[in-house]
Amino acid sequence: MNIEDHIIHIDSTILDALKALNSISGGALTLFVVDCDRKLVGTVTDGDIRRQLVNGSPLTEPIIETMNKNFTCIRGKDVRVSLIREYKEKGISLLPRVNENGKIVEIYNLKKNKSVLPIDAVLMAGGKGERLRPLTENCPKPLLKIGNKAIIDYNIERLISYGVKELTVTVNYLREQIEDHFSNTIEGVKVNCIQEPCYLGTIGSVKFVHSFENDTVLVMNSDLFTNIDYEDFYLHFEKHNADISVAVVPYVVNVPYGIFRLDGREIHGIEEKPTYNYYANAGIYLIKRELLDLIPDNEFFNATDFIEALITQKKKVIRFPITGYWIDIGKHEEYKKAQELVKHINI
Repeated sequence: MNIEDHIIHIDSTILDALKALNSISGGALTLFVVDCDRKLVGTVTDGDIRRQLVNGSPLTEPIIETMNKNFTCIRGKDVRVSLIREYKEKGISLLPRVNENGKIVEIYNLKKNKSVLPIDAVLMAGGKGERLRPLTENCPKPLLKIGNKAIIDYNIERLISYGVKELTVTVNYLREQIEDHFSNTIEGVKVNCIQEPCYLGTIGSVKFVHSFENDTVLVMNSDLFTNIDYEDFYLHFEKHNADISVAVVPYVVNVPYGIFRLDGREIHGIEEKPTYNYYANAGIYLIKRELLDLIPDNEFFNATDFIEALITQKKKVIRFPITGYWIDIGKHEEYKKAQELVKHINI
């Protein structure tokens, strides 16, 4: 968001503050008071001003008499997600982050954003979508519409709503269409497109992302339709100090027959109509950045190969169950299911 819209100088009056608040189009009516060195010294809300006026203060009164000096802010680069959640639960609308000199470098809108996650995100969008032909003959699968929006846009916009700003899409098949699709920013965030020179599996193209801003990287398929809670996903990953966390969906198998328990040809018992509970790979991963070096250069490499390599090396591999909806749009019936689902949900 535009920081300057919410900045007011310490020498300003109540009238100046009212004019500044009136110029804010929507959003939280909060101003941040700075001194001559641009250091944050206080905050003012429309409620603060209203109370001063009711108490008889004139419009010419200096804002320093109205501002709240006991304000909440984040200092430095230590954006702790658990703290963001706590502030959000307390009803804080705008949360400033200041540098080591106390100057505002960013303002988080906790009304608009679900969280502020310190992660990079890479979306795999290079596949041919052959099982969805003829729909994908002239259109890459990530750009197929669900409702009035491209599949990939649901994922991009959801990540942005969780405060993710470092977004990369790896492209191959009909890449020009995807590159053109992201030629403009989305909600002020630039989505970078990286071309993979050949098909490198479901995670191999991550090696073409030359640098990451954060220590944790989210990698996901771009053709998913899901409302996964990325904040819960990240906090679970952080809590268990995992090397990789794999998002999974419950998969239940009901067998309508009696099943024999066998030892060779001998029957040792019967289990009537058993139910088996499994977890299926959802195609969304949180990974410690340094582990991405294990992905080989210019080789076909799937995410499952990567997981198995981490298990072999005794890394901490955990799973995170998705409790909401999740559809992997790989076939026509799944595409139709997503088209129907979007009619009944608020996004």
